[in-house]
This record gives sequence, structure tokens and C-alpha cells, in this order.
Amino acid sequence: MKKDSCLVLEDGSFFPGIGFGAEPGESSGGEIVFNTGMSGYHEIITDPSYTGQIVTMTYPHIGNYGDLHEWSESGPEPGSRKTIKVSGLVVRSIYKGRVPSGRSTLDFFMKENNVSGISDIDTRALTLKLREEGSLNGCIIKCAFKDGKADEKDLARALQKLKALPDMQGRNLIGEVGCTEAVDINPGGKIKFAVIDCGIKANIINELCRRDVSVKLLPSSTAVDEVLSENPDGVLFSNGPGDPSVLIKQIELVKALIGRVPVFGICLGHQLISLGLGAETYKMKFGHHGINNPVRDELTGKVFVSSQNHGFAVEENSLPKDVKLWFRNANDQSVEGIVCKDRKIASVQFHPEAAPGPVDTSWIFDEFIKTARGGN
Repeated sequence: MKKDSCLVLEDGSFFPGIGFGAEPGESSGGEIVFNTGMSGYHEIITDPSYTGQIVTMTYPHIGNYGDLHEWSESGPEPGSRKTIKVSGLVVRSIYKGRVPSGRSTLDFFMKENNVSGISDIDTRALTLKLREEGSLNGCIIKCAFKDGKADEKDLARALQKLKALPDMQGRNLIGEVGCTEAVDINPGGKIKFAVIDCGIKANIINELCRRDVSVKLLPSSTAVDEVLSENPDGVLFSNGPGDPSVLIKQIELVKALIGRVPVFGICLGHQLISLGLGAETYKMKFGHHGINNPVRDELTGKVFVSSQNHGFAVEENSLPKDVKLWFRNANDQSVEGIVCKDRKIASVQFHPEAAPGPVDTSWIFDEFIKTARGGN
């Protein structure tokens, strides 16, 4: 097939390719990140934490086992919100052949959700660029080609569009994801968690329910009195997209809950808890996005392989003295988890629920429950 599309970056560089999925529209721009997973593309593109981002898959061939709605990680949101959360998908090669019965192709799934993608580009070169220069904003466009060269007017229009696209740092995106009203899940469970939905992944809820936790899923805008009126045994702040430092209402909620009820966090939730404790967060150069990231338990010395998706991290030196470092990234030594037993706080930067990825750290949910029950 002839190339008909381009991935254009904010610095003026571009990658010609072949479009798939929906026709590119106004929503096809975002921060470009790369994910190192060899599989799990369906879970990745439906993860609410990727809102506002274009995901590049480093594994060269994507789509060969199709898509199934049961795999989606978009959580219990209103039906009007689309299942795919990424702003676009970039792959080296997309599979368009037959898939198992009952599944859709990735191309169809993208069309169904009105999300565009681009294939047949050098994803290795793009990944190396992002590693060296850091994450960049970009957009996918339809582009005319003449004698193998992209039309300069099309590229110029894309650059104008990118000038209006805000940086991820400073963006509040949780209003675009998560539930808008309270949801009861597994009522009558042996222990009750209030879960603040900042864009929760479905498998977090599944892992809690597997442990017979009664979940009261609450919108991210919920006030402290509403949370406490549920009489929860613990409060869990979920994952989600965007810059944690601008989520003032959620940070204030953390502050109001600490010392009154056990507080837990995953990914964005971990960052919000750290900010509520007075720590600081920072934007990473290109973040951690993949399913093979090693983390070391600083309390036991054990190393686990984890699933990760985050572009911000907690500044270790800003943590209060009574807060212990629970996990550290074994590659770059960044903070991956904190714990404070006296104040019944525990949080992790990685995703113990996986989906996709290894289940090495699913025991984290057992630790949350143990702390909520008053154990050490």
C-alpha cells in the first residue's frame, strides 16, 4: 500500500506511514509515549491513564490476536464514553488478517471508537528519538504525497495544530475519565473500600472483588464528608491520566482523610497521596510504559517484575521522615511505592493488577486489605 498519512512531531520532524482505524480528526493529537509490551495492546489502548497520549508500540507486529470487549480496562463508565482511551496508536506493522471467532480486528476496533492509527513507520527510530529527547507532542494526519515526499502544506497545518496542543505537564485530565456517580460493586463483601475513581482500570476492581471486597466507586470530585459517610474500612485512590500536581481538590481530599481512615493508592493515586503528605512530583523524561519493569521491595530486598504506565514520579527527597520507601525502580532508582504504618498509608506507582503484564505483585492488594483490617 502507498503511504497516505504522517505522524508529525512538535519539533517539525515527521514519520510517513499508512493510516488505519478512523480518519484522523481533532482528537488525534497528544503526547507521544512508547510502550515496550510484546502483547496486551487491547488493554493498553483502553487504559484511561493513556488519555491525552498517542502510544507507540515498540514490538513490531501488533493486532494478530484481535480485540475482545471483555479485555477492556476502561472501567465502569457511562456508556457514552468510548472504550479506547488513547488519542492514537503507532505501530510498525498492523495485522489485518482473520482473528478468532467473536473478536474484532484492531483496525475495526479503532474505527468503532473513532480513533486513528498509523503503521509502516520506523518505530525503532521514533522510540530512540523519544528516549534521547524526551516525550513530545504529536499528531496523526492524512497527508498527500508526491514523488515520495509529504505535502508541505499538510505538514504546516499539523504544526499549527500542535502549537495549540497543551503540554502534559500542567494538564488536568481526570474530568474526561472515571464514573460520574457512585457505583456499588460486590455489595455485602467482607470488607468495604471506598475507591476514588480518577480513571480506574477494570482489573483493579476485579482484584478487589476476588478478595471479597465491597467496592463503593466514587467520582474523583467526591467531598470528604461523602467518603466518610460510607464508613469504609479503607479508601483507595485509583490510577488516572495527567499531571498529579494540579489536582488540588483530590490532594486536599487525601489530606482530609489521612489519620481518619486507612489510605491506599495505585499509580496516580500513589502520587496524590505523596502530594497530600507534602511531597513533590516531577515530569519524567519519557516515563515508564511497559510490562517488564523491575521493582525492588526495600523492606525485604525482593525484586518483582511489574506492569507500569506513568510519566510523573515522586521526588524521594521531599517525602516526610515518617514515610518509608516501600519500592524502588531497579533500573533508574525512582520511587515506586511508599508506606507509613503509623498513619495506615500504603501506595505503589506500578500496577499490581497488571492487565496487561505479570501478576508478580498482585499480593499488594492483600497488603492493602491487611492494613485496612488493622494488621501490620
